[in-house]
Amino acid sequence: MSRFAVVAIVAGLIGGWLGSNINSAGFRTFPASINDAVPGISAVSSEEQQVIQVVKRASPSVVSIVATQDLKIVEQGQSNPFRDFCNDPFFRQFFGDQCSVPSQPPTSRTEQRQIGAGSGFIISSDGMILTNKHVITVGKDTSFTVITHDGKKYPAKILAQDPVQDLAVMKIDARNLPSLTLGDSTNLQIGQTVIAIGNALGQFSNSVSKGVISGLSRSIVASDGGGSSEKLSQVIQTDAAINPGNSGGPLLNLSGEVIGVNTAIAEGAQNIGFAIPINQAKRDIDQVKSGKAISYPFLGVRYILIDDEIKAKNNLAIDNGALVSRGDARTDLAVTPGSPADKAGIRENDIILEVDGITIDAGHDLSQIVQTKNVGQIIKLKILSQGTEKTVSVTLAQRK
Repeated sequence: MSRFAVVAIVAGLIGGWLGSNINSAGFRTFPASINDAVPGISAVSSEEQQVIQVVKRASPSVVSIVATQDLKIVEQGQSNPFRDFCNDPFFRQFFGDQCSVPSQPPTSRTEQRQIGAGSGFIISSDGMILTNKHVITVGKDTSFTVITHDGKKYPAKILAQDPVQDLAVMKIDARNLPSLTLGDSTNLQIGQTVIAIGNALGQFSNSVSKGVISGLSRSIVASDGGGSSEKLSQVIQTDAAINPGNSGGPLLNLSGEVIGVNTAIAEGAQNIGFAIPINQAKRDIDQVKSGKAISYPFLGVRYILIDDEIKAKNNLAIDNGALVSRGDARTDLAVTPGSPADKAGIRENDIILEVDGITIDAGHDLSQIVQTKNVGQIIKLKILSQGTEKTVSVTLAQRK
């Protein structure tokens, strides 16, 4: 059984479009910066050749991740088939020796079996691997084996799991491994060609598919089929075929750079897949490489992003900002007691207007801005409280 996430689409934004140039010979060409971005990928005359070269270079860095567990196997014992006749005097006269044949009780043994499979890719030559958190969240006493492109198998250990995003970092004991170049997911364009590589269906390693970026800044709720789910924001939508088992594999641009981590598909749809932008993973990678656990800053407020509807419903004077508000349950407090927001004096119905000079609006969500900060960092919040604007300093704590 392969591990994968399926999603219900919540919301999304879209970006622009990607153009290409036509040379005098009539072939499609791309800017030199695309061809020259990664060593070993030379200028080529067609998109097809670009894809071939990217796949040749990237495939050795894509790995399969197999999860196994020691499972108890109970084998049924054997009973004496003649025991029902042993009390019959006629049977005992001729076949009494059969009555002495002992029955065999049930036996049990332990057998290691595969319980999941996914993908990952090498991000450092000493064996550090990036994958999805749901690929390695398969239960207690699970062992993981990484299978590289050349068929070698390595036991793997989990270094860290992201508490917010569906990301995890693993490590194998190896040296001089080919690693992928991490690109920049900031300026992706709708229509841009992308390539997905992974262990499709948990059995077809290094399967390749090509497509385009279909949407940007999507928000989804992803479920792993085991009852757990999480909301992911700012993800990339693509029509490149992504299948169960592709989870954790790279989404590449035509430069051979990783621009996303393949994560989920839309259940019941065709050619709708999602990837976490690589820039959101860089923070995790940097923390793990420095020997730290993956951590996120915590402010401690519940809020509603103000738009025209919220403005009218609450009779507000402004149409932007984050309205500090409690949730539906009694325990869903507007401000968490003892949190950085509580210590800074933020109260229910306050409106957070800015974070370090950045205006809170539909394009700049409060939680997304806070997540770009570091634990222990002091930020300045501009707040509208009971009709009066004020600026407060807040020291961010670590999210538990």
